Amino acid sequence: MNDLRQFGDYTVIKQIGQGPLGSIFLAEHRFIKAPYALKVLPEELSSDRSFIQRFEEEVATLAALDHPNIVKTHNISFANGQYFLVVDCIVDELGETTNLSQYMLSRDERLEEEELLHLLRPVADALDYAHGKKNNGKGIAHRGIKLNNLLVSKGKDGIELLLSDYGLSRIIGSGAILTRTYKMVAETLGIIQAVAASKYPNPSIENQKLTSLHGSFLQNYAFLAPEQRKVEGSKPVDIKADIYAFGVLTYYLLTGDFPEGYFELPSERRDDLKYDWDRFIKSSLQYDADKRPGQLVPLLEAVTQRQSQAPNYFCKPVEVVLKENTEEPIEAEQPAVQQVIRAAAGSGTATATLRPVIHVAQLERPETDHDPASVFQIDTTVKQYNPERKEIKNIQPLLTDMVVIPGGTFFRGSNEGNRDEMPRHQVHLESFAIDIHPVTNEQFVRFLEAMGGEKDSNHHDIIRMRDSRVKRSGGKLSIESGYSKHPVVGVTWYGAVAYAKWIGKRLPTEAEWETAACGGIENALYSTGDEIEKSQANFFSSDTTAVMSYAPNGYGLYDIAGNVYEWCYDWYGYNSYEASVQEPENPKGPLQGVYRVLRGGCWKSLKEDLRCSKRHRNNPGTVNGTYGFRCAADVQ
Repeated sequence: MNDLRQFGDYTVIKQIGQGPLGSIFLAEHRFIKAPYALKVLPEELSSDRSFIQRFEEEVATLAALDHPNIVKTHNISFANGQYFLVVDCIVDELGETTNLSQYMLSRDERLEEEELLHLLRPVADALDYAHGKKNNGKGIAHRGIKLNNLLVSKGKDGIELLLSDYGLSRIIGSGAILTRTYKMVAETLGIIQAVAASKYPNPSIENQKLTSLHGSFLQNYAFLAPEQRKVEGSKPVDIKADIYAFGVLTYYLLTGDFPEGYFELPSERRDDLKYDWDRFIKSSLQYDADKRPGQLVPLLEAVTQRQSQAPNYFCKPVEVVLKENTEEPIEAEQPAVQQVIRAAAGSGTATATLRPVIHVAQLERPETDHDPASVFQIDTTVKQYNPERKEIKNIQPLLTDMVVIPGGTFFRGSNEGNRDEMPRHQVHLESFAIDIHPVTNEQFVRFLEAMGGEKDSNHHDIIRMRDSRVKRSGGKLSIESGYSKHPVVGVTWYGAVAYAKWIGKRLPTEAEWETAACGGIENALYSTGDEIEKSQANFFSSDTTAVMSYAPNGYGLYDIAGNVYEWCYDWYGYNSYEASVQEPENPKGPLQGVYRVLRGGCWKSLKEDLRCSKRHRNNPGTVNGTYGFRCAADVQ
């Protein structure tokens, strides 16, 4: 685990972000053991008197903002020579800290209109709420909206977005933000140059950091309103800058691009749109701030009130016929056509009338082939290239039987085990189903064939072949002879999650796994009772065995002890059992952490590792020949 640092009453667990506004750390309150995110502002600001004055005047107002879609600030403090804010730790459905930029990169398809409205409405409501709050007679503006400042959270009706860093741009100051950005770029470039000059010639990781930083800088610029980009002669920056940034956000989510210079309206980019997004973009992206609307929610609701009906001035082909010295009036249904006619008529006495144009289809002669015999001149010494036809496969999973464990109150933990297993306490779980055995190689190979590779949509490793019994040769997957029914190994936590999602299941929580392992025995030390023998589980041996080679436990689950360690959903927390005592309803571990939980022991474990309450952990991207998993599912 990373070296711990102390900020006041908070113990830092790991860094989860960094930007011009400071660094973000996952931390835990050392007394109440609750997770928070610490926004540590740049150290050089502590000696800036103008910053300190703005900070003291305005941070209390920002901390008072209370909206479900604005990240809540719980505390503002000073420690170790730096100011820091204590805010909610926002995570997605997998317990990861994800911003909108990362979320959009992980998607294979664009957002549909209803999904887009579901994401935008709460953010628009949050901005209208803050804009309605008065600070020195003015509404409170964010002034720094961008994809990285919109955090993805799991809501009741799917994912939702929360605004972070609200108002910090004004407190820190634009000059300090730019200085900080340049400093970060310089530091990253220095790292790359240092690595390139060393004996390690491939600075790919550092280049990725620079690319990410460069993208963040350009993204920040794309969201700036015109008045924020000007140095002199511009209007004061207020809530109208947020209206402009929200318009940029909407355009990006609709088209995948940022509006720059002369840009096409959404209806020109997407022919499947049924709502009037053009009107919204035109209103919010007005160059003059005074012409932008004051509220976003009414403007967003107007989008759905009528379908987009872009005028079509060319639906009826017409021909302009000029007539000399005539008094016949000009008639046209389309105003734009009238202008064309008047322009054609000029200032003389000539007028114009319209008559339909009859289009006659004409066949064009093909261009003359100067060498018609060339088609027969084939070089027989060179083999012609014919692209390989890829067969579209409908790969179906091999499903595992499941056992339903009825909901109720169960004991977890041990007062005689390791410190992280204490105290033994009761938890309440809803009914759930769990696979009767770990996922096997033959099951996982089908998933890899469906995925077409060994990485998920976020470019996380799913499996590492050299640590598994699955091999790829000539693009084809195969399983070592005799290992089809063995549990798959070499799988990362990300790979386990991806497989579970593919078949419509999930990973079990740590509490569910421990309850299932006990097999209905209240004070079970092992899944078999007070003792376990080598005839009852695969441990302290030389390799995995086929699943279901040993007798099941009381719930009918095979290999719950030994054979392979099994990934669980939860982040690992050293004192998470203490927190579970306070919140015993369906505990799911800390909101974030460094490691994910593994349970059950493996084929080379000692007997001690097979205890039901024994906890193990590792980085979610780690693989070796002892890590596997089984799936679980909710039960209505």
